Amino acid sequence: MELSDLRIFLAVARTHGITKAAQELHTVQSNVSARIHALEKQLGAPLFRRHARGVALTNAGEQLLPYAERISRLVDEAQQVIGDEADPCGPLRIGSMETTAGLRLPTVLAAFAEDCPRVDFSLITGPTEQLVRDVLEYRLDGALVNGPVRQPDLVETPVFEERLVLVTARRVTDLDVVMRDPRILVFRTGCSYRRRLESILHARGAVSVRCMEFGTLEGILGCVGADMGLTLLPAAVVERYVSREQVRVHELPEVEARAQTVFVQRVDAPPSPALTRFLTHARAMEQAPPVLRMVGGASAATG
Repeated sequence: MELSDLRIFLAVARTHGITKAAQELHTVQSNVSARIHALEKQLGAPLFRRHARGVALTNAGEQLLPYAERISRLVDEAQQVIGDEADPCGPLRIGSMETTAGLRLPTVLAAFAEDCPRVDFSLITGPTEQLVRDVLEYRLDGALVNGPVRQPDLVETPVFEERLVLVTARRVTDLDVVMRDPRILVFRTGCSYRRRLESILHARGAVSVRCMEFGTLEGILGCVGADMGLTLLPAAVVERYVSREQVRVHELPEVEARAQTVFVQRVDAPPSPALTRFLTHARAMEQAPPVLRMVGGASAATG
């Protein structure tokens, strides 16, 4: 069984069509068809059903798919690990929380791109739960998430530490009033800061918490400034993305304010030279976030 045949099989399964697979692989349709037929003959079973819109996997094709994906991935990993560590190359897929991507990664990525110009780097942002799932399912080589994660199939490395603050509209000086019937502005389900904020509010006696979900950091901060609710974010994020005239920052007790960002990767996936180099740059970044002075208002510690 040829690796090239398995990769053609994967392309057809991914694109649901012989023609689309040929375009993706930069070859002719007849070559793709011939290789699929040869693979089916070798395995003794049809791998695809033809229909008007393309092709679909048969039961045999569904059974072959995870093995083909695993074989292809292992070959790629072997090439990366054995590759020239002095000049890493190939794809590197990294995930990150949106706040970390906006605050921490520009400096890291600039240094990494200069150090490893041959690496084909991809950055995917999302909530912690989704990023952890993507690493576990091999869709990402690693991800920067809120820790601790404590997954037996993952290795986690501490990278950054953030100080979290509550953020409200400028007019809010008494958090007690806001916390009686809070409305929180957060990222979608799976965001670790969202869970932390809900826990903080419930600990202060909030019976029900209304929630508005956003897809961007700018959207959250803009609506907080417009007095639509409150949010929980790293202090350094607020410092960078919004002026102090727009919002009010409320400090939290130390035990609630500390949040660690960790890098997670699979235990069974040897780190490529590119991944090792990326993590080196990330950990070399200054650990302490910029100091953010409190902008008036009551401390959350008294709320």
